[in-house]
Amino acid sequence: MTKHVAVLMGGWSAEREVSLVSGAACSNALQEAGYDVTPIDVQRDMGALMTRLYPKPDVVFNALHGRYGEDGCVQGLLDILAIPYTHSGLMASSIAMDKPMAKRLFEVAGIPVAEHVIATPDEILSGDVLARPYVVKPANEGSSVGVQIVRDGDNGPVMDDGMVGSPYMMVEEFIDGRELSVGVMGGKPLAATEVTTHRGFYDYDAKYEDGGSQHDILTDADAELSVEAMRLAALAHETLGCRGVSRADFRFDGERLVILEVNTQPGMTPTSLVPEQAAHVGISFPELVSWMVENAECDQ
Repeated sequence: MTKHVAVLMGGWSAEREVSLVSGAACSNALQEAGYDVTPIDVQRDMGALMTRLYPKPDVVFNALHGRYGEDGCVQGLLDILAIPYTHSGLMASSIAMDKPMAKRLFEVAGIPVAEHVIATPDEILSGDVLARPYVVKPANEGSSVGVQIVRDGDNGPVMDDGMVGSPYMMVEEFIDGRELSVGVMGGKPLAATEVTTHRGFYDYDAKYEDGGSQHDILTDADAELSVEAMRLAALAHETLGCRGVSRADFRFDGERLVILEVNTQPGMTPTSLVPEQAAHVGISFPELVSWMVENAECDQ
C-alpha cells in the first residue's frame, strides 16, 4: 500500500522562505518515488496543523527550518500524536539548536570547539567581550541567521534582526581558514565538502542564493583532512543523539579542525550540501528522501 507522507514546510522562523523551497523539492522527489504526498505550509496555529494531520499520515517529512521547526517544538507535537517523522527527535533537535549546550557536549566527547563566551546583546554592543577577530551569533538560530564577524578596524557588531529579542548571544573566536561541511546519513558520513564564497563567509545569502557559494568535495590531496572531518561529524551526530540525516560544519586553519555546529535538518534546496554529497556517493535525491521516510521514527 502506498505510504501517505505529509511534508511540513514554511513555518514562521527567519528561515521560512528556504523551508518552502526545501519542502517543495522534497515533495516533488517523494511523488517521483511513488509516495502519496500532502504538502502543508505550517502557520503558527497548532490547532490548524493538527486538523491538517487528520487522518494521520503514515509519516511526516519535516522540511521546516529554524525555531519551532527544528528545535524540538514540532517534534514534541508529533511525538504526542505518535506520527513517525524524519530527522532527529525532540532532545537531539533541542540540544543541537542550543549552540552553547551542544558545544559543552562536543568538548566532553573530545570534539574540538572554538573559544567562546555567552553575553547579552547589551554587553556585546558595549564593547569587545572577546579578543578580535570574533564571531557574534544567536545562540539558537540556524542557517547563519544573525551571524556577524567583527575584525580589527571594524566599529563593532550592530543590532540586527538576528539579535532582536535574544536574551543572550554566543561570541566565538573566529577561525580564519577553510570552511568544511560533512553530511551524516544513518550515522555514517557521506563526504567532506569545502565551501567557498565571495561574500567573506558562508552566510545565509551565500547558502541559498544561486552562485552565492562554491562546493567542492575534498580530493585525495586532502584525504587525511577529509577522513578526520567525517570522523568528527559522525561522532557529533552520535554525541547529540541525532538520527536520520544531519550536517556538521567545521573551520580548518591549517592546524586545527574545529566544529561550529550540527544542523539536524540540513537544507534540501537545489544548492544544498547534503543532496550534493549523497549524489557523490551514488544516492539520488528521490532515493535520499525515500530513505529518510522509510527510517522515520518518533519518541514514544
